Amino acid sequence: MRPSLIAMAAAAALATPAFADDAVSADDADSGRTIIVVGRSAATEAETRAHKTAGGTDVVTYDDYADKSLVSLRDTLGFSPGVYTQPRYGQEVRLSIRGSGISRGFHMRGLTLLQDGVPINLADDNGDFQELEPIFFDHLEVYRGANALRFGSGTLGGAINGVTPNGRDAPGVYVRADGGSFAMLRGLATIGGASGPADYWAGISADTSDGDRDHAKRHSLRFNGNVGLKLTETVSTRLYASVNALDQQLPGALTRTVALTRPRTGNFTNDQQRDIDSLRLQNRTRFDWGRTRLDVGLFVNAKQLFHPIFEVIDQKSTDYGAYARLDHEAGPLSLTLGGEIRRGSTRARQFKNVNGKRGAVVFDADQDARTANLYAEARVTPIAGLSLIAGGIYADGFRKRTVSIKTTQMQDGRLRFDAFSPKFGVLFEPAADIQVFANYSRSAEFPGFGEVFQTVSGVSTLIAGIKPQRAWTAEIGTRGKAGWLSWDVAAYRARLKGEMLQYSISADIPAATFNADRTLHQGVEVGLSVEPTAWLRLRQTWQYSDFRFRGDTQFHSNSLPVVPKNVVRGELRLGTDALHIAPNLEWVPHGGWADYANTSRAPGYTLLGLSAGATVRDGIDVFLDARNLTGKKAIGDISAVLTATAASAIYYPVERRAIYGGVRARF
Repeated sequence: MRPSLIAMAAAAALATPAFADDAVSADDADSGRTIIVVGRSAATEAETRAHKTAGGTDVVTYDDYADKSLVSLRDTLGFSPGVYTQPRYGQEVRLSIRGSGISRGFHMRGLTLLQDGVPINLADDNGDFQELEPIFFDHLEVYRGANALRFGSGTLGGAINGVTPNGRDAPGVYVRADGGSFAMLRGLATIGGASGPADYWAGISADTSDGDRDHAKRHSLRFNGNVGLKLTETVSTRLYASVNALDQQLPGALTRTVALTRPRTGNFTNDQQRDIDSLRLQNRTRFDWGRTRLDVGLFVNAKQLFHPIFEVIDQKSTDYGAYARLDHEAGPLSLTLGGEIRRGSTRARQFKNVNGKRGAVVFDADQDARTANLYAEARVTPIAGLSLIAGGIYADGFRKRTVSIKTTQMQDGRLRFDAFSPKFGVLFEPAADIQVFANYSRSAEFPGFGEVFQTVSGVSTLIAGIKPQRAWTAEIGTRGKAGWLSWDVAAYRARLKGEMLQYSISADIPAATFNADRTLHQGVEVGLSVEPTAWLRLRQTWQYSDFRFRGDTQFHSNSLPVVPKNVVRGELRLGTDALHIAPNLEWVPHGGWADYANTSRAPGYTLLGLSAGATVRDGIDVFLDARNLTGKKAIGDISAVLTATAASAIYYPVERRAIYGGVRARF
């Protein structure tokens, strides 16, 4: 599949300049700092939508992280309130909001990840966040918890939507080159423009690194592009294409002692890897009648996963779907109606792992899944500055497996799920640029194939008793700006029933999943920015996370593992766009628990870093990104177990000392 992906990316990149003759010139755009997008209309619209939400939201623009070496979503979302990101290796990170998927030590669960409004999650709602390439994005929209209803998300964590530029907001040619520690090289080239009613944007990126641990090399080649056409004054349409070819060696988890003394060490056998080839195509057509706007779309995602671990997991999947969303405003009333359906089929095979190659086949099955939802939200503004909000989302789906080849006992099976999740909220604006909000909502998360079919006593069986994870969440907060101070603060309390928790059960089986009885997730999400002058800015985030069992028969009121109670990040930026320096820190006073029994926890740590940037001349910027300057050895992420011992290889070290630099230019 890979040669065809690369050829498609190259062909698309060569084809798009057909509109370049009438492209918007750089002289017509802002002549400020050189970033991937010159205009700001898309991000401004996103911020307007976010501020109408009665709950925790954030819009992160490209210039918020332009001076970072953009390896993973951690580099973009590190200062987004409430988003917990910890690196494992390379582009693999722990990504969690409000404790979503904290027991999952691999891949992703509990969040809806989207690109340009279309989910990259497979139809069973599991996925690989490496398919979101932050270097392409104009901005990211973060909607925490039930606030993500407009994206068709009803999970505890909410949704993150990465938005690529278009030809009108990002005209001309933009290039970026990074390099630095561990033989890292990274490049990006984009081109955009407009011609009459049409516009286009396309970008291609390549990345290579030896990694900061043994057996952690990675390579990637990616393409993203879109073409828009205004058909009439009312109707417009846009076609999107995304191609990914990703290779990642897996260095594995370490024991506590090794992670804290020899973090470069790898822990792997049989050349473990995770290689992904994917192609995503989508269309969004918009009907805009002023007060009423309708978006409809179709999408198809084709993906191949080659994943040598204890066995070689070889999967080819095709997911397709459709969505529609209607927004209507009529005086004090506004209404949103929408729905989405995703269907997916996967040819799932497993082979004996012979030094990272396919050996004898041990498993061959067809897996089919569907996830669908309908949602609605009404907002009433009885008086100026006060909005009352009510809505809900109904979701259903199924997971089905048909086994054709098996060397051990394996079962066919099918499970179906459904849930309705209501939401109520209030948004009050006591003064200009100041908001106070509160909401109460329900969430539901369906099990994926990894939870529905598990190996028990050597038999891969349908776990008929696995249930959706459900929660009721109360949230209160405020956001706004007053003079040189801006803030985003939210407190939440979620009471969960049937939280899906995982733990290692043997050397050969990565994880098992069970529904806990009752658990509690509560915390505080804080983002503060102080900018008294044009050359001085202090920004800081603080996450307080108290996740625990509630009267469990085995674990009583123990804390849930993985996420530490307190995480603080801060950055002091001195200077202007012409020349600036920004020291930063990450402080974790006490690390997360390593086990459900609460017998062992990771130590706390402080990481110091520094970024800097300067404008060489109009249109050309240089930047520096230095990380872990003191070479601190610490534990960043954990794959939880029931009871940790000195021999438990469940720890991932933080990134070692690294220095990266690069140049950005727009022509």
